[in-house]
Formats: sequence, C-alpha cells, structure tokens
Amino acid sequence: MEQANPTGWTGGQRSIGDIAPGLAHYTDEVLFDEVWERAGLSKRDRSLATVSALVTLGATEQLAFHLPFARQNGVTEDELVEAITHLAFYTGWPRAMSAVAAARAAFADGAT
Repeated sequence: MEQANPTGWTGGQRSIGDIAPGLAHYTDEVLFDEVWERAGLSKRDRSLATVSALVTLGATEQLAFHLPFARQNGVTEDELVEAITHLAFYTGWPRAMSAVAAARAAFADGAT
C-alpha cells in the first residue's frame, strides 16, 4: 500500500506501517493528505478542533503529537492551555488535568 503522498506526509507509515500498513495508508493518504488539506478550515482551526476532541476523549497519548503539531499550525501554547481550561467544564476535570500534563510534557520538549 505504499504510495507517494502529494503532501509528503509519511507519519503513519513511519510510526505504524510495519504492523498496520492499512491504517498507515489511511492516516497518511486520507487523513493528512485529504482531510487536513481541505479548504473549508485552516490547519490552525483543524488543530484546535482535533486537540479539543482528543481532550474530550481523554486520548492523551495522541496529544503528544497533536499539541506540537497545533503549535506548528499557528496555535500558541497559551491558546492551547486556555482551550484545555475551557474544556474542563465540558469534559471533566480529570481529562483537563491529564491534558495539561500532556501539554507540559509537549511544551518541555521544545517542539515548535
């Protein structure tokens, strides 16, 4: 299933291609090459929506990627923390606290 990606996205292939080539394909070629490239929302807005969904789900392991990615897409650390704080009232305190811990780790890594 390995094909050339128009945007050059190969994160799925690199991270899980050895064990789940189909999921890697959909991650790279559908999610990142198609969905993330749609004109309807900016990448910044898509990042805020994605981080919000991951906080809501309690998917902190995915936040390790998406928080730095959001920063690359123009969302500031302050905005991300503010979004997590706002979500505490809608998704629950424990999820927000876990998300802030993930943010602290992501920001400490110095990812841009």
